[in-house]
Amino acid sequence: MSDASSRPARVPSTALFTDRYELTMLDAALHDGSARRRCVFELFGRRLPGARRFGVVAGTGRLLQQLADFRFGDDELRFLRDERVVDAATIRFLEDYRFTGTITGYREGELYFPGSPVLTVEGTFAEAVVLETIALSVLNHDSAVANAAARMSIAAGDRPLAEMGSRRASEHGAVAAARAAYIAGFGATSNLEAGRTWGIPTMGTAAHAWTLLHDTEEDAFRAQIAALGVDTTLLVDTYDIRTGVETAIRVAGTGLGGVRIDSGDLPTVAAEVRAQLDALGATSTKITVTSDLDEFAIAALAASPVDAYGVGTSVVTGSGAPTAGMVYKLVARQDAADSWVGVAKNSTDKASKGGRKAAFRTLDRGVATSELIAVADGFESVPTAADHPEARALHVTLVEAGETDAAYLGPAGVTAAREHHLQVREELPVRALALSRSEPALPTRFVDVA
Repeated sequence: MSDASSRPARVPSTALFTDRYELTMLDAALHDGSARRRCVFELFGRRLPGARRFGVVAGTGRLLQQLADFRFGDDELRFLRDERVVDAATIRFLEDYRFTGTITGYREGELYFPGSPVLTVEGTFAEAVVLETIALSVLNHDSAVANAAARMSIAAGDRPLAEMGSRRASEHGAVAAARAAYIAGFGATSNLEAGRTWGIPTMGTAAHAWTLLHDTEEDAFRAQIAALGVDTTLLVDTYDIRTGVETAIRVAGTGLGGVRIDSGDLPTVAAEVRAQLDALGATSTKITVTSDLDEFAIAALAASPVDAYGVGTSVVTGSGAPTAGMVYKLVARQDAADSWVGVAKNSTDKASKGGRKAAFRTLDRGVATSELIAVADGFESVPTAADHPEARALHVTLVEAGETDAAYLGPAGVTAAREHHLQVREELPVRALALSRSEPALPTRFVDVA
C-alpha cells in the first residue's frame, strides 16, 4: 500500500464551477463546426439593483485567478464522462482546454452604470462560452458587496469602517466579501484568511463571550488589558453600559484606546457614553459602534460622537441587493466568410446591444457627466481614447492571448483596485452620493460607429 504523502497533490480546478448547458452547447458546437468561430462575449448589467445611483466593479482579480485554474483534470473529466454530460470527442477537447483569447474590461474598483461593458471576452466560441458561469458568479457577488460597501463608506465620511460579517456568509464568500468591501472603502476586516490571501488589514479584540467567561466584568477587562495593553477596545454593553464604561476607565485609566457599543439606540447611547467618558477624563478614548449597521444607520449617526463603525450582515449580503444582476451575452461573431457581425438578444425587457464596445466616461471640469459607449460591428472601427479626448477611457487589457496581466492579481492588485476606486469616486456628481432610490447618476449613451 503506497504512502498517501508520496502521491502528487490534486491540482485545484475551477472548471466545474460551470452550468451544464455551457458544456452541452460546446458539445453541439464541436459537432456542427461552429466551435471555432471567433466570438465576443460581454458581461454587463441591464440596470442597477436597488435603484442605486452607481455600481462598483469588484471581483476582477479573483476571476483572473480562477481563470488560471480553469483546467479539466482527471477528476473533472471522469465526472463528465460518468454523468454523460458530453461525448468522447468533447472530453478529448477539454483535456487540453486553455483560454487563449483576450479579455478587456473595466479596472477593478471602477464605477459602472446600466449597459456598461464591464468585461469583454474574445476568443473562439468553444473557449469563451464555458466561462459564463464563473465570470458571473465572481463579479455578481463581489460587485454586490462593493456596491453596498461604497454607500457605507460615503455615509461614514472620514470615520473608519471595519468589515466583520464572516459569520453571515459562506466560508469562501466571507473572504471574497472582505476583499470587495476593502476595495470599496472599508479599512479592515475581521477575517484572517482575507488578511493572509489579499493583504487586507485585520482587526478584532473580544466578544461578549470573553466577559461572560469571567466572574466579573472587571476581571474580564483586566485580563484583556494585561494581554493587549491599554490601547485595546473594551466591549462595554454585556450588562449595563454606564457601569461598563465606569469599570473600563477605572481599570484601564483615561488612556484607554476605545470602547465598543453593540446594542441599544445608538445615537442616544453614543452621546451618553461620550459625555461619561469626557466627565471621567477619558477625552481621547474612542467609541466604536456595531449592532446591525447599514448605510442608512451609519448616515443617521453622522452627527453622533462616534469614531468608527463595524459592519457585518448588511455589507456581506449587499445590503438588500445580494447580486449585481449582471449577464454574459454573445454580442459579436464571425460569419462563414470570417466577417464580423454584431448579434443581440431582443427579448422583452431583456434586450442586449450587439457589437463590440469601447467605453468612456465623459467629464466636465473633472466631474463625470455620462457613460459613453461606442458600438461597432467590425474591429477596425472601434474608437480609442484619441477619438474622445474629452473623456476617460474605461477599458484595460486584462488577458492578452491567454496571458494574464499580473498587475491585477494578488494583494498588489487589491491595493491598486482600492486606490483606483477612491480616486474615481471623486468624479461623481454630488447627486450620486445620496442614499435614496433614484435613477443612475450618469446617463448611458450608445453611439454607433460606422
